[in-house]
Amino acid sequence: MHLLKNSAHRAWLVLLIATGITWYLGEVGAAGTWAIVAMLIIAFVKGRLVVLDFMELRGAPTMWRMLLEGWLIVVSSLILLAYWISLK
Repeated sequence: MHLLKNSAHRAWLVLLIATGITWYLGEVGAAGTWAIVAMLIIAFVKGRLVVLDFMELRGAPTMWRMLLEGWLIVVSSLILLAYWISLK
């Protein structure tokens, strides 16, 4: 279990599990609003893990973290807004 002491290894494991959950939701045909929102939230979490752990921004200057995390929030919000508008 010493492999899970490294934050990149933990992030990789979470990414693997999140990808499996997203795949499962798509495979069983989960197409309700809550399933779509869940998949978008999972995508946001995965993006944040990639930015913080694999791009090594967890220890970066605050400006870079805020810029990229803000970008993730804006993009995720726009996708969610587009989905919400398409429902009407």
